[in-house]
Amino acid sequence: MTRESSASPLIFGGDALSPRAALPVLPPLALYIHIPWCVRKCPYCDFNSHTASPVLPEEEYVDALLADLDQDLHAVYGRELSSIFFGGGTPSLFSADSLGRLLKGVEQRIPFASDIEITLEANPGTFEQDKFVAYRKLGINRLSIGIQSFQQEKLEALGRIHNGDEAVRAAGMARQAGFDNFNLDLMHGLPNQSLDDALTDLRTAIALKPTHLSWYQLTLEPNTVFWNQPPTLPEDDTLWDIQEAGQALLAEHGYVQYEVSAYALPGRPARHNLNYWSFGDFIGIGAGAHGKLSHPDGRIIRTWKTRLPKDYLNPAKSFKAGEKALGNDEMPFEFLMNALRLTEGVESRLYPERTGMTLESLAEGRREAEQSGLLQVEPSRLVATERGQLFLNDLLQKFLT
Repeated sequence: MTRESSASPLIFGGDALSPRAALPVLPPLALYIHIPWCVRKCPYCDFNSHTASPVLPEEEYVDALLADLDQDLHAVYGRELSSIFFGGGTPSLFSADSLGRLLKGVEQRIPFASDIEITLEANPGTFEQDKFVAYRKLGINRLSIGIQSFQQEKLEALGRIHNGDEAVRAAGMARQAGFDNFNLDLMHGLPNQSLDDALTDLRTAIALKPTHLSWYQLTLEPNTVFWNQPPTLPEDDTLWDIQEAGQALLAEHGYVQYEVSAYALPGRPARHNLNYWSFGDFIGIGAGAHGKLSHPDGRIIRTWKTRLPKDYLNPAKSFKAGEKALGNDEMPFEFLMNALRLTEGVESRLYPERTGMTLESLAEGRREAEQSGLLQVEPSRLVATERGQLFLNDLLQKFLT
């Protein structure tokens, strides 16, 4: 397919044109692939997802994804992919044939690391044993299964298309299909949820023995049904009790909290997400996908792609909706809003390595954050205190200029 090579003009953030040190080494490179269709849009979801038609344009969309990737190749020549993440939407709506053609096309363009992690998001209502066996044979080696709850009343309130039994079966089918590494997505703070309800969900998930759990509180986001028609959510005291008891239960079963809402068995954190949180690079392809790429001369460019699937599939429109060069004044906040989500933070040396800026550029904000008890006084690391994790937005405000 043909595409316009032009895109929205480059937007320079702050003093982006000021000199910045060349990067001594480029960070790991990942690929995010957005597949924007779902069986049904959930009332809490603010992601770029759209209700699927009876027949999806799989062939056309794969063609578009590869053409989109071609336009980003000039910025990553000579590098290899450390991870790939299929997000959505519901990527498991696509056939194994379509995903196989896409993966083959990606590997022809960018070499895969020998130990590449390839994650596919899936929902229990889309599980078909033969399809998931075929996914595994393609080299997809990690699943992220969107459970949210095992309780019928809560699933109905969330607009989910599966029931609790299907959620339990999905985990078993994933293992039978050859996936020994999978995540379960689980929410808490659901409409009318009690402490016992939340812990029952968590115990059910733990019993399925996932290698990773994403366990996070439901929040009401703008441009969602829940934002306009808010459900009755638990009181703050109940939310706090759920958080404390849930974290204790996860720790008891060997799940280590390594990020604000991510828990993993030893050696099983999500490598794709770790790269994102440590200011690694990622290409974003697909409707509404975002990317971030570093250049040896110190430039760091964020990109975003055309959001609506019909526009993304229109040959007369550009894939790229816009791009922005990060300015020196933005860099502390941009780096730390990701790194400080990690419970152990990052080594201080990573800041100059990934941004081309000196640690001195953090000095004032760092001093204020340490004095406020939000950042640990630890020269070799950038890591939030327990209080800083709870009040992460307050902590990050110290680094806004």
